[in-house]
Amino acid sequence: MESRIAILGSCITRDLWPVRGGGSERLLYISRTSFPSLFSPPVAGFEPAEETPGDLTAHEHRALIADLRKTALASLVAFRPTHLIFDFIDERFDLLSAGRALASRSSELLRSGYAAQPAFEGARVIPRLSAVADRLWAEGLAQFAALVRSTPLVHARPILHRARWASRLRRPDGTDEPIRDVQIISGHPADISPYNDLLERQDAAFLAAMSGVEVVEAMEPPLADPDHRWGLSPFHYTADYYEAVRTRLASIPGLEDAFRAAPAAPSVPGA
Repeated sequence: MESRIAILGSCITRDLWPVRGGGSERLLYISRTSFPSLFSPPVAGFEPAEETPGDLTAHEHRALIADLRKTALASLVAFRPTHLIFDFIDERFDLLSAGRALASRSSELLRSGYAAQPAFEGARVIPRLSAVADRLWAEGLAQFAALVRSTPLVHARPILHRARWASRLRRPDGTDEPIRDVQIISGHPADISPYNDLLERQDAAFLAAMSGVEVVEAMEPPLADPDHRWGLSPFHYTADYYEAVRTRLASIPGLEDAFRAAPAAPSVPGA
């Protein structure tokens, strides 16, 4: 049976495919969301623009609309993946509470201008590193585990790409130095350590809630790449990181040929 691969995560997993010169593979890719947001009602009154707003790419815009309209889970279940790869790097964004809805307060949301719509009037920010966000995330994880058990997702092989923010970058001369001036959203500084602690807790909770999860990770701590295609960031790694994780993934049954001939599927939301 042909492998059908879905990613619920971020570019750290999506970027595993083009690292050796590919990049044309089409995967079901869901990003810029969060477990609490996935199970929230849609943002009432939200109206997407007919054309891509601001400086967003079409890909980023689709991800944003999927998060606000809550269409990602239906797409995931309908895709019937054989392998479902998770990473939690996109769980760094604060949550936005708008009426009965929750959404990821991503950079795409702010850049789009949508937050100025009446649908977001009076919306409240829930800091990602707060106890409230932790509780909402745990509730969303429990809902996701129940969804898996009651849908075709139960037949998908779950894989956790366990990753952390890099605290150092590799310079062109091969030496490394600390990363400075980290920002999750432009103008909002962030410390690396608390977000790595959060990832540690999320990974542990995920492995406790889900059964049969295969864990893949690089053995060496990641280094950030100043020349990365998406720019310098604690989660834009050097090429050797992607090679190590890619090699590990290729050892999983059903994924041996995935990087030479990825399954045809619509690429759903996210960059």
